Amino acid sequence: MEPQHQPTSCKTEDHHHHYLQNPSSSGSPRSTTLPTPTCCKCGAPTPMAAPPPSFSDISPPPNYRPIRAPAINLPPNPNSQQAIILAPVPQPLSVPQISPPYHFQAPSKIIQSPDDLRRFHDSFPGKHFLGFVAALSDSIRAKKISDPCHESPTIATIVSILQTLIQWVDEIPPTKQAARYGNVSFRSWHERLSQTSDSLMLQFLPEHLHASTIEIVPYFTDSFGNPSRIDYGTGHETNFAAWLYCLARMGVIKEEDCPAVVARVFVKYLDLMRKLQLVYCLEPAGSHGVWGLDDYHFLPFIFGSSQLIGHKYMKPKSIHNDDIVENFSKEYLYISGIEFIKKVKKGPFSEHSPLLDDISGVPNWNKVNSGLLKMYKAEVLEKVPIMQHFLFGWLIKCDGSNLDGIMHWFSLTETSLISLLE
Repeated sequence: MEPQHQPTSCKTEDHHHHYLQNPSSSGSPRSTTLPTPTCCKCGAPTPMAAPPPSFSDISPPPNYRPIRAPAINLPPNPNSQQAIILAPVPQPLSVPQISPPYHFQAPSKIIQSPDDLRRFHDSFPGKHFLGFVAALSDSIRAKKISDPCHESPTIATIVSILQTLIQWVDEIPPTKQAARYGNVSFRSWHERLSQTSDSLMLQFLPEHLHASTIEIVPYFTDSFGNPSRIDYGTGHETNFAAWLYCLARMGVIKEEDCPAVVARVFVKYLDLMRKLQLVYCLEPAGSHGVWGLDDYHFLPFIFGSSQLIGHKYMKPKSIHNDDIVENFSKEYLYISGIEFIKKVKKGPFSEHSPLLDDISGVPNWNKVNSGLLKMYKAEVLEKVPIMQHFLFGWLIKCDGSNLDGIMHWFSLTETSLISLLE
């Protein structure tokens, strides 16, 4: 019998120790504990520190939610992409109107799991909120920002309020600090917003809806970023859409206002948010990094692609023409978004915005628009890390009940029957 070889302690002066470049490739199961440092040539223990494991070899605990960690720029999951492609295109839906008695309440966070989220999306409120976004997109189809549209006094007042918020940025200059992201002066701006939001709402709410401020103000104040983390993302943008949806539920915004909601209100909101992002260096919240549409926004690309449907000259690939981007950014939200990205990001467009670069290869804007609507549902409204911060109250419920839908259907049916009998 041959004697078993016992490895002796290997000294650094004997030979240079080598380490496996990819320990996980051996087929052994991955472990979160570090092995005793050994030389991969002689197998002996060594006093030299082993190289740190790669990020891919150690996963964080399931509950881990980094607050300020940078986004992990992983390419999109092919399975999720296929699911988005096969999903039906969200269709425009009319907004169901509320009627007395009113039960306004302070909204709260409810979604904690994928099951909670699924119940919301299967419910009448969930379907109609997405239908409202699709209706806004449809209302601006083949229209420029400067095209005439119905502008009610309510729309004009909301635009004026957003302009006031823009002026506040000039009145509250950024603090000089070394940090790249998150200027603390944003907290002062947001504090002023929180203190005056109720009075801002009362500028356009009819008297019988004044009590609704308890419910709609939280959506409004959460539309402009988080003052603690000094960040902004698609979740905050969705809160602004939810605030508009609440106004539509109360009849403050009507169906004929939809083109102006996009071309006047949302455009002014976008002006405000870009100023906040640049002046106060808001950190992207929950960004997908380069694999996201934009570090901050999604809706401008939905609305903007709808604007360009049927355009004679501009195609999705036209975003690579700098002259077109410069000349048409004031008229089309999609082109405006591309211009902003090219100004704030350096390097080749295909590297810092590969998803938008891929979309430019789609043959027409109709396909771009339908694809973005499906993507918004899948990548924003169906993501727990985003929707766990979403608020629910009486105007937007999360109980999975279709009672409101049944009552809405009954009211429509009753109206149609009466019209037939007259």
